[in-house]
Amino acid sequence: MSARTWIVFAVLCVIWGVPYFFIKLALLELSPACVAWLRITLAAVVLVPIAWKRGVLRPAVGRIRMVAAFAVAELVVPFFMIAFGEQWLSSSLTGILIATVPLTVVVIAPFFGVHEKLSGRRLAGLAIGFSGVVTLLGLDPGHGPMLWVGVASMLLAIIGYTIGPLIVQRHLADVDELGALALSLVIASVILLPFALASAPAQMPSTLTIASVAVLGLVCTALALLLFFHLIGTAGAARAALIAYVNPAVATLLGVLVLNEPFGVSTVVGFAMILGGSWLASSRTPELAPA
Repeated sequence: MSARTWIVFAVLCVIWGVPYFFIKLALLELSPACVAWLRITLAAVVLVPIAWKRGVLRPAVGRIRMVAAFAVAELVVPFFMIAFGEQWLSSSLTGILIATVPLTVVVIAPFFGVHEKLSGRRLAGLAIGFSGVVTLLGLDPGHGPMLWVGVASMLLAIIGYTIGPLIVQRHLADVDELGALALSLVIASVILLPFALASAPAQMPSTLTIASVAVLGLVCTALALLLFFHLIGTAGAARAALIAYVNPAVATLLGVLVLNEPFGVSTVVGFAMILGGSWLASSRTPELAPA
């Protein structure tokens, strides 16, 4: 890769590693529904005009039912559930758990007609990866009963991030990615709007909260997706997908250094097992979740 491509890769690793940190900050004053809706809506404000100008929005409208299914799986469920779960989970733990998406792809893909040989290598990856989750949750200090509500929320988010790309692979492969994403952002915004209004804050949030939401929508979603498309075009999908192995480390670093979140042996061991298992279980490259 060229020096410029390496810079884009590094920037994306950071951008997709920081959302959990800013979600944690935004949740100090906003509900999970508000955080998810604002993030999605801000991204739509940026990407829809770009998609319209490039002429890729209209073809996506012709496949609106599948785009709507993608919007629910890839945006509505994960963005809301991650924010909901982070009310009880640390931002670093959230980032590490999201790294299990490649493991769930192996399990769920056959239900979408994507059949790949379940080799011994992939089975070993599943075993190691899920053992890493058990290690992370079973040994990490400070767990309370609401931890499992947060974990269940992350599981739903992970399933959504798994199903989203499978919908694209099966039903939207011939639709421009930017057009489908722009339309899906609009659909997701409409779906979440009633929930955001019902839980809107009684007073204007602080500057820190507003800035956190702005970073989530404009940087971590809109800019990140544009950079990701550019990276795929210059470095290829395989190299671009390697970001999935780096951004959990960024999330952990921010959570520990800035938010003073716990960091123990179980975090290191569980993180290593999850990443190693995901690498083994991925037949080609890890499925990338947009954080």
